[in-house]
Amino acid sequence: MMKKQRVLLIGAGRMAQAVIAGLVKMNSTSLEQIIVTNNGNKQRLQSVTDNYHVVAANNWRDEIKQVDVIVLAMPPQAHDELLRELSSYVNGQLIITVAAGIGPSYMEERLPEGTPVAWIMPNTAAMIGESMSLYTVGKWVNSQHQLVLELVLKGIGQSQLCTEEEVHHLTAITGSAPAFLYYFSESLIDSAKKYGVEEDVAKQLVIQMIHGSSLMLKKEGNPTSLREQVTTPGGATAEGLNVMNNYHFLKMMEEAIDATNKKAMGK
Repeated sequence: MMKKQRVLLIGAGRMAQAVIAGLVKMNSTSLEQIIVTNNGNKQRLQSVTDNYHVVAANNWRDEIKQVDVIVLAMPPQAHDELLRELSSYVNGQLIITVAAGIGPSYMEERLPEGTPVAWIMPNTAAMIGESMSLYTVGKWVNSQHQLVLELVLKGIGQSQLCTEEEVHHLTAITGSAPAFLYYFSESLIDSAKKYGVEEDVAKQLVIQMIHGSSLMLKKEGNPTSLREQVTTPGGATAEGLNVMNNYHFLKMMEEAIDATNKKAMGK
């Protein structure tokens, strides 16, 4: 049985708040306390503690010894310095990062040998508990650590265990692709407006179309079949798809995904 966990989050941005909201929602008997710290933004820290009734800390260094889990919820570029400083404080705590490009091997190189680490790559739907999160673990993660990870992951949505290499390659698919979808949505809204439709109406039409389509996709699980159901050979939809093919839509998406992954890996 897992002992009650004390969790420290370093960072209080959107993803940190998603993790906190998920843990609070789980209402697990395995959680003893959630502590959050956010250097330089006391107003945000106060807002988080007011909204989720967690404990605020001014300095993470003062909290390290009393916690079991540390969640790093900060930009990738802040990790190198923080991990090197953390190495002087940690003593077996599970270290989890939710930053793009920061895999277990990166963390293990900068932390004491034997430190259990994990990398979770959620997407923005974590804010409503609907993320599709990828995750991978380091060499010293045991079954008890896995239980803690499951608690965090269930609070923000669904998850898939991967190798570190797979998370690097799939980050664009699950983490960045929502932005691609939102961009596509913007283009549809703009197209509707060009035909004289009011913006609020255009948004309502597009958002409901995407919502309904995504529910069908989740139910059927076969995008090819669904596309074919909508596409009458030689019809209007087919004509639109032909234009997308002529503009090499699939190639464009492949290049967008490759560029996103390279950037996330610092290439």
